[in-house]
Amino acid sequence: MTRFLFILSLVFGLALQSGAQKISASDLKKLRIKEDSLKDYAEYLNTDSLPEDRMISDSFFTKTLVRALQIKHSFYYPFDSVWGISKLYAPDTSFRIITWSLLYDENHYVRQRGAIQFRTPDGSLKLLPLRDVSEFTDTPEDSVRGRGNWIGAMYYNIIKKQYKGKNYYTLFGFDHNSFKSSKKWMEVLTFNEKNEPVFGGPYFSYAKDSIPKPDKYRFSIEYKKGARVLVDYIADMDMILVDHLVSDDNNANPDLPWTFVPDGDQEGFKWENGKWVHIDKVFTFKLQDGQAPVGDPLMDYKGNKNEQKLQEKSDKNKGKKDN
Repeated sequence: MTRFLFILSLVFGLALQSGAQKISASDLKKLRIKEDSLKDYAEYLNTDSLPEDRMISDSFFTKTLVRALQIKHSFYYPFDSVWGISKLYAPDTSFRIITWSLLYDENHYVRQRGAIQFRTPDGSLKLLPLRDVSEFTDTPEDSVRGRGNWIGAMYYNIIKKQYKGKNYYTLFGFDHNSFKSSKKWMEVLTFNEKNEPVFGGPYFSYAKDSIPKPDKYRFSIEYKKGARVLVDYIADMDMILVDHLVSDDNNANPDLPWTFVPDGDQEGFKWENGKWVHIDKVFTFKLQDGQAPVGDPLMDYKGNKNEQKLQEKSDKNKGKKDN
């Protein structure tokens, strides 16, 4: 598996290099100028102390990003220096999804921003914006959604599976959520006959649990702010691992997610017949610290992005383009 991943990474790099050669020298100069502006706006929208200044920076960032993407063959330009923004390519490089978060106030009211950019033969821009409606949604785990009613998240990984000739892209995302707790999301992205994104579906199956439950249309896990929680695909195991959580306060209500932390056990999901089938307990013994396969974390315990690892993940996905 390790050798296979190395080959994919190499192919990914070659694909990126080949695509970048399509960008003309004059357009490359324009993209670098835009990147310098985007880098500054991204820093301001993530670090400014005043919410009104963050919102202004977000507005300028969005407008500048769209102008940059309108430059021919911008799809292949990685915007490496723009930190605080997720730029993930699909494993087959058919699209990339760009996401970021905007903190509105001291109460940790957050809204996610996002867009999907498609690869086009002539290098022209095909961009679909995503509108976050999380704040208006009480039951996000039971619905199929489009780009106009997206459950927002800042994505840190994307993998591709197939079933009966159709592509299924599983997205892994982080949400700051509130001043007490954070969330991680998983959902399956597909595209309809009009090539419009379709988020969610009955893809998370609990039929094999000891007490079966209905399928979920997307998966989320909420936990204590500052806790380090694994929700990711582990390539060597060909499965998704999810930390099992318990309350760290014996006196607290066990239903309060802002007290939840990992207890050492892990749940899992295996791809079977077009669904992620839930495994209640992956390991049959209690794991000690450091024994569980935890992947390569893209965020620290505070939810801050490791930009280098995020870019490496995206570059690796680019190399998985189908022949």
